[in-house]
Amino acid sequence: MNRIVHFEIQADETERAAKFYRDVFSWEIEKYPMPDMEYWGVMTAPKDSKEPGINGGLLKRPCPAPALGQGLNAMVCTIQVDDFDAYAKKILAAGGQVAMPKFALPGMAWQGYFIDTEGNTFGLHQADAGAK
Repeated sequence: MNRIVHFEIQADETERAAKFYRDVFSWEIEKYPMPDMEYWGVMTAPKDSKEPGINGGLLKRPCPAPALGQGLNAMVCTIQVDDFDAYAKKILAAGGQVAMPKFALPGMAWQGYFIDTEGNTFGLHQADAGAK
């Protein structure tokens, strides 16, 4: 199969976006020394981590983002967390917004969607066999 191996987050203000994801998820985000573009590496887990997931990048948005309430023109990444409600509070405190409130995937998990400080949508997923 062909797996997704890297993600990218586009931002109007890359410093603000890096702060948001550091504050909410404790990701390591560092600006790369690239002469022709601004690009940041995003590590979602330590380098030798065995937990599933991927790392990615953060870059300056090359064109205007869709207005709030419009459809997306990109894939939405969902982040697995151990406590949906705690992370929802961190997201809101860091300047994020709720896009779709928490809902149950019965017998499997809690799911919800948020908007970061740059207008990007992302999901939260908390595994819970008791969700209903």
